[in-house]
Amino acid sequence: MKKYIIVSLSLISGLAFAQITIGKTVPNANPANTSVSVEFGNATGGNKGIVLPWVSSGADVVSANPTTLALGTFIFDSTEQKVKYRRTVTVPTTATVWEDLSAGAYRPVTASLPDANQESAAAKAVIGSLASNPATNTTPGIVVLSDDTKAMILPRVNSHNDIPSPSAGMMVYVTSTNQLAVFNGREWAFWTKP
Repeated sequence: MKKYIIVSLSLISGLAFAQITIGKTVPNANPANTSVSVEFGNATGGNKGIVLPWVSSGADVVSANPTTLALGTFIFDSTEQKVKYRRTVTVPTTATVWEDLSAGAYRPVTASLPDANQESAAAKAVIGSLASNPATNTTPGIVVLSDDTKAMILPRVNSHNDIPSPSAGMMVYVTSTNQLAVFNGREWAFWTKP
């Protein structure tokens, strides 16, 4: 039994500093390059997306973490039925705001509501150089990418229509149009680099 525990701990500690891939079907399960902390799926042709954390409102997230909420945080606001991310604007004054990524999409007729299960405030997965001790990383979140020199590669699909039953809060990268696509429970909204 002692050997199993030692082997398990060795594997877990090795993974704590590793790059992660999820859903790749090719034999080489390594990320595309060393600048990637998390990669979802293959280079193209998938039919799945990543579903963002559902929150009751963006304001609730800010009030729970007023000084530590990281820019770049993505959520699905179940009150407004919108996918949002946290960013800084400088016009007319500098402020931190929730940017609506579902802009232009109709709201669902029937709202997608989070379940009534109680959340664990301590639930957290840290991926990157600070992963060995999640308690030392004070950034709030469910999945925290701790490296500031690495990126996440979203699930890639040829078309948003390839996803048979998208969930509210889903996000994918559409390779045929080079767009970010987010689903609010009724319609997809698309974003292209300006």
